[in-house]
Amino acid sequence: MAHLVCPIPSVPGAGTAPAVPDISLAVGDEDKSTMPATDEVVNGEANRYKPPNSILIIGSGVFGLSTALSLTRRPEIPANTAITIVDRSPEPGVFPARDAASVDSSRIIRADYADAAYAKLAGEAQAHWRRGLDDPLSLGGGGRYRESGLLLAADAGGDGATVRGDGHPTGLGYTKRSWVNALALAHAEGRPLASVRLIPTSASIARASRTGGEWADWGYLNTAAGWADADGSMRWLYDRVTETGRVAFVNGTVETLETDGDGGDDGDPRVTGARLASGDSLSADLVIVAAGAWTPSLIDLSGQAVATGQCIAYLRLTDDEQAKLAQMPICLNLTDGCFAIPPRDGVLKMARHAYGYLNPQPVSHEPLGRRCRCPTPKDSNDDMGKEPSAASASTMTTATTTRISQPRTHLTDPTLSIPAEAASDLRRAMRRMFPWPELADRPFFQTRLCWYTDTATGDWIIDYHPTYKNLFVATGGSGHAFKFLPILGDKIVDCLVGRRPKDFHLKWKWKGGVGINGSSNATTTSTTTTTTTTTASTAGEETARGDGEDVQQQARIDAANDLAVELSIATEDGSRGGKPGLILQDEMVKSGMS
Repeated sequence: MAHLVCPIPSVPGAGTAPAVPDISLAVGDEDKSTMPATDEVVNGEANRYKPPNSILIIGSGVFGLSTALSLTRRPEIPANTAITIVDRSPEPGVFPARDAASVDSSRIIRADYADAAYAKLAGEAQAHWRRGLDDPLSLGGGGRYRESGLLLAADAGGDGATVRGDGHPTGLGYTKRSWVNALALAHAEGRPLASVRLIPTSASIARASRTGGEWADWGYLNTAAGWADADGSMRWLYDRVTETGRVAFVNGTVETLETDGDGGDDGDPRVTGARLASGDSLSADLVIVAAGAWTPSLIDLSGQAVATGQCIAYLRLTDDEQAKLAQMPICLNLTDGCFAIPPRDGVLKMARHAYGYLNPQPVSHEPLGRRCRCPTPKDSNDDMGKEPSAASASTMTTATTTRISQPRTHLTDPTLSIPAEAASDLRRAMRRMFPWPELADRPFFQTRLCWYTDTATGDWIIDYHPTYKNLFVATGGSGHAFKFLPILGDKIVDCLVGRRPKDFHLKWKWKGGVGINGSSNATTTSTTTTTTTTTASTAGEETARGDGEDVQQQARIDAANDLAVELSIATEDGSRGGKPGLILQDEMVKSGMS
């Protein structure tokens, strides 16, 4: 196992470095006994990849587009392989859709992670962002990347605890682990250790942030971090993909994945393609689902991943106000999750990296691999709860009682604004970071909900589906994938062809159950939920769900169970603010909105 090792020095101008938690600097947390000796994957995964004649990628966000670009460059992919991307974007020729998580004014580009494996990987990505900044055609050129520095900090609380009572790290714990890894990475990259400067008091944080606000108690300034124009970077990536001439783009909303029902020549079930809302179908030998927060609506990820809405707000500044912040670093408080990006073009962005909002809504079609809760026109009540056949799947009705958290965006609801709870919290954080009377009550001119695909650990899911041998899943970005744009596609294709990076051998694996024929992904995640579901199913068998009242009761039980499973997925790495378990609709009603 590789290590990043360096002493924890006294930092010039900051006094002696304080004691930090006992932290291993090993890159990766996996048990050594389970790790392959090289980058080759164990357990026969390398044998699963067969060169396809055609590939369908669902989603053109940072996962989808970066994968497409890498596929066009890799020798393992035949040059005559047809590659198609389908995206729900309603605008012809516009990819991704304008409500994708990766379409925004800015994203933080940092290698500041409590997990050293991601810190090392982010350092690799940062090298690409910095390359050729004077070249307007490079990724970071043309103003797409700006190295402003990052002031990562947290509140100490009453006791300065780095670990909560439940064993999960606090924001301060995350910050201190990240500080150690940032020093180690600076050492490994040959940068001066002074590039990672300790900022140990609220007064020094006010000075270092250039805002005058004492908005945290302990932190550090990493000058080797910055932010990217996210929208501009995605346009750059789209241009690079189209320049290859290898990738076809299709505008269309995928409703379901299509399967062959009884399997191929080897008897294993396969995904044959995707059916669109228009009624058209797209077929391929290999299907890659990289649909971001829309992925759980297509594939059963219960117990593994959930779509969460995150709040963003924008404030207009005068030229003089922006000039005052010309040297401002990114300011991120990991206790409340709130952060500010240095202003550009007279706009200051405030956002919150939080547990987020759930938006449980009925699905029109059961996600692939999930129990069907309703009979189709061709099925009887005796078939309730079984995986639908390929034939019956094409006639599925909207009577399913399954509810899954799904994105609600400005494209689906042009009147959408963030709940009052979020606006109030961002206002509080802004006043703390920028204690300027003229900004205190200035209204946000725009707000937005950005949708993450969260996993409990913050690790991504980059793996083959355990049942459908030609279905590959790349999702679970958990709000921190964008910075890896220049290398993400290569890592995804590495996993696809059986060369999973050894530091992520377990981190990126599929962690749910098989998810077919009644095997729920959630069974290994929530014992309480599983017990409740079993009781509900038994009660349902007594009535065969034939009576309308029983059907309504079962629907309520199903909805409660669905929500319980999604509530069990909360990213507990110490980086999230806000309150867990907030339901978007409830908060909208409290705000006087529907």
